[in-house]
Amino acid sequence: MLVESQGIVEAPAQMSERERIIRAVIEEVRPNLKRDGGDCELVEIDGNKIMVRLAGACIFCKLASATLEGIQARMIEKLGEFVRLVPVAGPPKARH
Repeated sequence: MLVESQGIVEAPAQMSERERIIRAVIEEVRPNLKRDGGDCELVEIDGNKIMVRLAGACIFCKLASATLEGIQARMIEKLGEFVRLVPVAGPPKARH
């Protein structure tokens, strides 16, 4: 289920260790997603909810939910705490 994002929360100048781990897990899977024409980006961290946006081929892929489950499992493993990955809809954030 996709939810509409209310806005992108910019990373603070000093990232927490928890946020560094979350970003590292996403960066770890991105090359595989890009190889298949897709992508995933971090949108917001809100407590144990990690909001991500799928892009490219991932948007309509039948295996997108399995991909999200795999990313979520890896985050739980690395963080040592339960988190929930929530896909959000909307255009990718502009890169400057």
